[in-house]
Amino acid sequence: MPQSVQSLVNRLTFRQLQVFRCVYELNSYSRAGDMLGLTQPAVSNQIRQLEQALEQPLFEYVGRQLYSTATAKRLAQCIHVMFDEIERFQQDLSAETGLISGELTLVAVSTAQHVVPYLLRAYTSLHPNVTVNVEIMNRAAAIERFNESHDELTIMGLVPNDKPMFSIPFLNNELIAVVPRNHPLLALEDVSLNTFLEYNLLLREAGSGSRLALELHCQKQRVRLQAGMEIGSNDAIKHAVIAGLGVAVLPKLGVLSELTLGSLIELPIRDFPLRRSWCLIHPQGRHPTPTMRSFIDYIQQNIGQFETMFSRMAER
Repeated sequence: MPQSVQSLVNRLTFRQLQVFRCVYELNSYSRAGDMLGLTQPAVSNQIRQLEQALEQPLFEYVGRQLYSTATAKRLAQCIHVMFDEIERFQQDLSAETGLISGELTLVAVSTAQHVVPYLLRAYTSLHPNVTVNVEIMNRAAAIERFNESHDELTIMGLVPNDKPMFSIPFLNNELIAVVPRNHPLLALEDVSLNTFLEYNLLLREAGSGSRLALELHCQKQRVRLQAGMEIGSNDAIKHAVIAGLGVAVLPKLGVLSELTLGSLIELPIRDFPLRRSWCLIHPQGRHPTPTMRSFIDYIQQNIGQFETMFSRMAER
């Protein structure tokens, strides 16, 4: 190791780097102190010692706003890699003893929010030392997050075919046409897609997977798709349909209770339901952490059980 590097390493501590990362991510000395259980003067002291070791300022105030310097941004990149590797090392040690521990982050598209809790129920029982974080977002945001190559797994329906990834289909996802009770379409014997779309179609925002699935189906059927109203979540669309604002195409698993109660009615349309698969994906070429591998194995080993469990839920 070069003498200059050795000299710098001798002046740094992990505690300084931990405090720095917290201040950098939260953009606040006081919030970093609250998270780490330190007083604000203690946080300031750690940052000051780190700045002295680096001989560079890391943060500066403009008015009351804290800003990161270019040196801070570069340091944040370095220690992000370092702390990630330490976490991987800790997880590898745990895996060697047969005990899986650490953090598992799942990114799920919003239409999968009714599925993910049931997937996690048995997994968390098998691996009680794994802390699971679930982040819900639309498909466009999930793909953007995937492209950033974070160490996490993603659950989505329509998997992009232009990305290097491993994809594991594990559960059928039916998209059904729904209307409120006593809707005039229920009096018709045969409803075409064109006719259905004339009744004020309620759609998710652009970038949503369920919207994209319907758009692709309409293209295939050479039918013009026009939104009567755009609404930002499937739950909101569900209630809008019940309220009589229009009709919609929604994941069946997300409206089971409403179908049972009769507040929503599945409308039989030619070439429906649209059938897709929920898939678990992760970047190709990136070595999964032990916690990621444990969840991948769990999904692969229980595909049959998932189909049975959700089929029974749909039949109730």
